[in-house]
Amino acid sequence: MSGQVLVTGATGFLGRAVVMRLGSKGIGQGRDSERLEEIRKLGIPAVSWNLPDRAPPDPLLNNISAIVHCAGLSAPFGPRQAFLKANVLGTKAVLDFARRQAVSRLVFISSPSIYFTLADQLNVNEDMTLPLPFNAYAESKVLAERLVRSANEIDSIILRPRGIYGPDDNALLPRLLRIAQARALPRLRKGRARIDLTFVEDVVDAVLAALGTGPANRHQVFNISGGEAIPIQHIAEEVCKRAGIHLRWRDTPLGPAMFVARALEIVARCRPQQPEPMVTRYALGLFAFEQSLDITRVQNTLGWSPKVCFSDGLDLTFSMRKRT
Repeated sequence: MSGQVLVTGATGFLGRAVVMRLGSKGIGQGRDSERLEEIRKLGIPAVSWNLPDRAPPDPLLNNISAIVHCAGLSAPFGPRQAFLKANVLGTKAVLDFARRQAVSRLVFISSPSIYFTLADQLNVNEDMTLPLPFNAYAESKVLAERLVRSANEIDSIILRPRGIYGPDDNALLPRLLRIAQARALPRLRKGRARIDLTFVEDVVDAVLAALGTGPANRHQVFNISGGEAIPIQHIAEEVCKRAGIHLRWRDTPLGPAMFVARALEIVARCRPQQPEPMVTRYALGLFAFEQSLDITRVQNTLGWSPKVCFSDGLDLTFSMRKRT
């Protein structure tokens, strides 16, 4: 690629990791002026662009040959319009910019949340028939993927990484720790739930593989995960042990728990800003069911495989947090 790679969402967890790896070849996009300045201090150019607005007339955006679109709103609950604005209209703005720049490759970061349903789902592949979106976030990702797929003139690749964690994670593991500190975690279906997580640097490797692959793989979709279906109980115990938090469990029947979560969601939707309730059906589903992704396609097509197992990933995550 002769030009530079624009990384949207560079002030977020994954976007920052991607632009840091690209170094001087990357340009970060974001809205948080303080975090953009942090990126600039490391010698990486950065542009303030408030998606879904049109790209600003910044000279840094004149020589973009590829885009990694990480920006978006990710949460298990919230106003539908907020997700549509951030994830659908934001993606449309990026696609419009890609057309004007005639970029050679767009890597879109989607989500396996689009597969989610209240059932065990092991070894899910990219071609499965999608269920109805479980929440507004999943709906927005489905609609954003449709926009990317319909832009035939843009050489795009879609990645669906599961459960990204690492040293700068401010969502997945911190959320788990906050809940574990506040109350006992629900043990549903006798603790059968499993899920595959992905260390952030493995996801960055997948992004770079997608950027570098040839045109024969354009418009492909790839699942990305650590390749291990790990019991949720083990994940919580290992995370809390490293954080020094005493973990408590409460055996909970799934049906009544779902009823309560549904009621809390209905109440929350009646409030201004629709704040996330104490428990959601999506969160209970994560604690109740077995989920894993089939990553055969990305292994065979892009030659990518995860390098960091969960235990090593946690060691890296907590050792680097202690340094900061």
